[in-house]
Amino acid sequence: MSHVITTQVPHGTHDAQGPGDPHDPQGGPGAQGGPGARDTRDPETARPTGDGRGRDRPDEPEAAALLERVKTVVEPALLRAVDRLPGQIRRIARYHFGREDAHGAPIEAPAGKAIRPALVLTAASALAGGPGPAGEAAARAAVPAAVAVELTHNFTLLHDDVMDRDTTRRHRATAWTVFGESAAVLAGDALQALASRLLAEDPHAASARASARLADCVIELCAGQQADTALERRRPGEVTVEEVLAMAEAKTGALLGASCALGGLYAGADEERVRALDAFGRQAGLAFQLIDDLIGLWGDPRRTGKPAGADLAARKKSLPVAAALASGTPAGARLAELYAAEPAPGEDLETMLRAVEEAGGRDWAHAQAADRMARAMHELSRAVPDPEAADGLLALAEFVTRRTS
Repeated sequence: MSHVITTQVPHGTHDAQGPGDPHDPQGGPGAQGGPGARDTRDPETARPTGDGRGRDRPDEPEAAALLERVKTVVEPALLRAVDRLPGQIRRIARYHFGREDAHGAPIEAPAGKAIRPALVLTAASALAGGPGPAGEAAARAAVPAAVAVELTHNFTLLHDDVMDRDTTRRHRATAWTVFGESAAVLAGDALQALASRLLAEDPHAASARASARLADCVIELCAGQQADTALERRRPGEVTVEEVLAMAEAKTGALLGASCALGGLYAGADEERVRALDAFGRQAGLAFQLIDDLIGLWGDPRRTGKPAGADLAARKKSLPVAAALASGTPAGARLAELYAAEPAPGEDLETMLRAVEEAGGRDWAHAQAADRMARAMHELSRAVPDPEAADGLLALAEFVTRRTS
């Protein structure tokens, strides 16, 4: 088992192209593994069965234990940072992070999975040699970067909830529904500024480069969100799978890639290995998004904390939907007609869901998730050739393709 940090942290917060390229006709909808090719894996999640690195199946308990260790280190530092925010902004942030209820009373509500800060600390440890004193020291030094990444992620969540009109997150009312749209947006802005401040205050030699890389990532995230909102306004037949994949890489893959890259920077890795870490995180991030889209359509609302069919009702061009629309099948054409209609209360979302599946969107997303994981493993082998040192990153990458909520 990978050991990221086992000691108390101080209070300071101081390309190779893989298979299934979406631009290659062999990797697009209708190709082998695309719509129409039956996927016999678990119906909820893609479960790749081999990584070429000596492991036959994902080690979910290892990843879960790693995430819990990361939370014990990152959450106290994150909350100390949040407590530096002024008045109402601090209250909104603490509510969003599950530490206060709507009236400001202390609570312990479910928080995020901490996957992105875990990638920062685990990458730092891996690039410093993995389990052992050097790996632990590198991870401890990277805690400010891990907190900055988690603050950045939650800045995007606060904004996304407003733009997407989502009313629940983590089984609770979203911040904008409790405090108002403007207040939630401003709280998100403050979290992003706080992330920049943490890196600016950090005396680590890599902090300036980490700050610049995270800023570039935020710009890419914003471009991805803008593309997402623009895609929603376009007619179903005008949206390509390639566009949705590019949008997903910017919205999801970019921050997972930056998380890994920041860990590498804090471990003193050279630029080639940092780029490989970024590519690993991006490909794992696309696998993550594909699974997230599958869960959004077929997941159990009791586990996801989100209403069933919300993405369909909002006419979101998620990856399974985009693949179904581009499938050239009768079910895809039927889905396009349904998507072209104005959303209405009480509409038959089950019919839409069946059309996505019959057009092959579900199977395509499963196949693509496995393909992106294969690409991620290739990049990981470039960044961290030692399998033992790479073990924690591998466990995290596999974990994101096994989740059901």
